[in-house]
Amino acid sequence: MKISAALLLLALAATPEIKYFQYDRPIPKSSGQSCLALDAGLFAHASPQLADLRLYRDGAETPFVIHTAAQAEAAEKTIPPLNLGVRGGQTVFDASMPDGHYNDLRLAVTGQNFIATVTVTGSQAETGSAETRIGTYTIFDLTSQKLGRSTVLHLPESDFRFLHFRIKGPLSPGNITGISVERLPASQPNYQTVAESAHVTQKGHTSVLEFTVPAHLPVERILFNPGASPALFSREVSISVAPIEESLAVDAAEPKTVTASGSILRVHSIQNGRRIDEERLAIDAPWVEIRTPTKWTVTIENGDDASLRLESVQLQMLERKLCFEAGGGSSYMLYYGDPALTAPSYDYAKLFTLQANATQVTVGAEQANLAYQPRPDTRPFTERHAALLWVALGAVIALLGAIALRSVKPVSQPPNT
Repeated sequence: MKISAALLLLALAATPEIKYFQYDRPIPKSSGQSCLALDAGLFAHASPQLADLRLYRDGAETPFVIHTAAQAEAAEKTIPPLNLGVRGGQTVFDASMPDGHYNDLRLAVTGQNFIATVTVTGSQAETGSAETRIGTYTIFDLTSQKLGRSTVLHLPESDFRFLHFRIKGPLSPGNITGISVERLPASQPNYQTVAESAHVTQKGHTSVLEFTVPAHLPVERILFNPGASPALFSREVSISVAPIEESLAVDAAEPKTVTASGSILRVHSIQNGRRIDEERLAIDAPWVEIRTPTKWTVTIENGDDASLRLESVQLQMLERKLCFEAGGGSSYMLYYGDPALTAPSYDYAKLFTLQANATQVTVGAEQANLAYQPRPDTRPFTERHAALLWVALGAVIALLGAIALRSVKPVSQPPNT
């Protein structure tokens, strides 16, 4: 995005004052650490990344922190299998797990068109200690049936130092290259819906849904809510995000469209005598610049199958909460809508720890700040009236041209002979 030097200087020099905020919201009285969820409407009227958000107590600025729900940490590397071999006609191996709690595991498995069951036990030592049975899970690759692949084991929350695997099915030790694990966050993240649609347009073999997302609203995932049938499907999905041109002043060198892809899957069936229950109905959204309104196009590839019946598709953002230390009996007001401000820096945010018993409060409805007045334009006269400067420059050039013409002497003609 292009940002003028004058606007940047103004932002660096600006200090928050209540009279320069366009919007405010009342906050109910509370005490101790208090947190309130920030809704989509607030994002639409605040600056990008909520840089102009300010909290006031009886007219005095109050420190706060914006706490974002944590997603599960992506696996950084594959954990290699230990003691990989065959025992009792089944492929077996162990894995040394990282410290902390985890649940979903993904087996790195080569090969196609297989169904296998995996029995998992856990222990605190690699050998010599009692093993606890965790569960039995089905992994599959149904490429020949166009139903996708899943090698994820949905374990309950666990913290065993070692896991032990026994695989029954057409997989040999050579098919197992390791596992990856997702670490659990301190609490499961909540999401808020940014945009939702059930209007599906059929275009050939694809189903298309379109959304308009206001400026400044982040989108972190796309959730699909299909009807009860079909019970079996696997579809590729593509996402395209483009700015709405009328609202933009985008640098021509800056890419205007962002694309991403993923897949959704649902398998509830019995295959070769084994029960399979697997659903993946959410896709991570691509990161996009959110300073301007955007058009999101979600395309589902149906192939030769009937299109999915979708109850809705939702664009969602991670829940963000504003947390602060509330003084009992005091009234607080949340202000925003001053684009000249940059994000604040508080010691409170640097030292913040979310408490399990933090008071959850609900912020009041958005209202216009009755004290609002526009910030005075402090730019130099030449920047505020650039057009006049060009007019004056043109007048000077015209005057100099006229003077030059008048100073030219006519060339005398030689006499006739």
